[in-house]
Amino acid sequence: MIASPPERRYQQTRFQERVAQARARLEGWAGNPWRRLSLLLIVLLISFSIGGAVGSLTGTLAKLDPVGALICVAAMELAIRARGPLLRRSGDGLVLQLIDMARIGLLYGLLLDGFKLL
Repeated sequence: MIASPPERRYQQTRFQERVAQARARLEGWAGNPWRRLSLLLIVLLISFSIGGAVGSLTGTLAKLDPVGALICVAAMELAIRARGPLLRRSGDGLVLQLIDMARIGLLYGLLLDGFKLL
């Protein structure tokens, strides 16, 4: 029987600690319903703008249509796959709502740009 090597635990830096605390601080900040709503709206509008920009840029440069579509589908798929663990996690669902708003905004931005081309 081969013994497993002892697990090395490295010392966490201040940066790593701050990154780990960022989600908890954001959820604490967004405890106010108006702040939460404004944060969700900002994410929705930014992703809507990104969706429109991606559609416009790939439409202008006709050779990048497949690449733009691949990037958008990959982003949507990653967002959908990230929902599973977030749904099983108990607690505040702010991160899940942010991912959903980003996904909805990107999709609506792409659809609106597609309807402009009709």
